[in-house]
Amino acid sequence: MGSEALATAEQAAAPTFTAKDGKGILISEPAMKQLAVLMGQQGAGKVLRVGVRSGGCSGMSYTMDFIDAAEIRGDDERYTYEPEGAASFEVVCDPKSLLYIYGMQLDFSTALIGGGFNFSNPNATQTCGCGSSFAV
Repeated sequence: MGSEALATAEQAAAPTFTAKDGKGILISEPAMKQLAVLMGQQGAGKVLRVGVRSGGCSGMSYTMDFIDAAEIRGDDERYTYEPEGAASFEVVCDPKSLLYIYGMQLDFSTALIGGGFNFSNPNATQTCGCGSSFAV
């Protein structure tokens, strides 16, 4: 088995994590570790906002950014994740975006080509090669 196929098989077998309440987006172990590192670099009072917006190759694109906790809106869904060996962190998502990304899995790869955060969305009927754009 080649190293690329082995890496793909390991990713498929890697556990995924949900928020403390069992809801939210699925986050793979590599993505959880990377998010824990990034959250640590952000400092206190930051949360991760995920969502979608119009645009991109296929019509909609994913967004992911750190925001101040004071920017959380009243109608945002809030999910707390507890990575092993790191501080817990919060992910927020607006209700409209949640309709499009419910059940989505966030993964992270260190590959030189195609590395970074990857979104696997079961709701997408079409995705583009860049991996950050989709259609429903």
